Amino acid sequence: MATLGTLLKNKRAGETHLAWHHPNLSGPDALDLRSADFRHGEPMPAVHAGRRGGGRNLSPALTWTGTPQESAQLLLVVEDADAPTSRPFVHCLALISPERQELLPGALGADTSAEGVHVLRSGMGRGYLGPQPLKGHGEHRYAFQLFALRPAITSVPRRPNLEAARLRDVLDAVGGPALARGRLDGIYAR
Repeated sequence: MATLGTLLKNKRAGETHLAWHHPNLSGPDALDLRSADFRHGEPMPAVHAGRRGGGRNLSPALTWTGTPQESAQLLLVVEDADAPTSRPFVHCLALISPERQELLPGALGADTSAEGVHVLRSGMGRGYLGPQPLKGHGEHRYAFQLFALRPAITSVPRRPNLEAARLRDVLDAVGGPALARGRLDGIYAR
């Protein structure tokens, strides 16, 4: 695997394809998104990595302030901007009640999601999938992006149920622009 990672070292999805840059999600950067587990632009603890990356797939604690009162729903998107693919790899996609202001560690698990959290399909299955970059590929940036929406997403085009929706379907269903948004980037390498 290290050889493959080294061969693909210069292949990266890039920042421009993150949900952050989707036209439906433009809006003021008014949400202050933080984690007690890591600071913006700093390494994420291994416990939050995927099993193949040496971790436990435990989603990190997240807190935020600045949710506009008229928000109907929050959308959390976690993407790997450095995945060796044409688009960032989706590590988590969740709809969150606007009354929430925090998520405890593990709150984004497929079977253990917190009250007021509706976990959708990520890149592989449902729920939080921790970082597990290819060995030898170098550091990867994981963008935790939170968007305050009005109206709420209750269905998506071309999908019979919300749980089967892919990120692009969800983004297209956003009645944008976002009322507010916030971002927290973590780094992971192996």
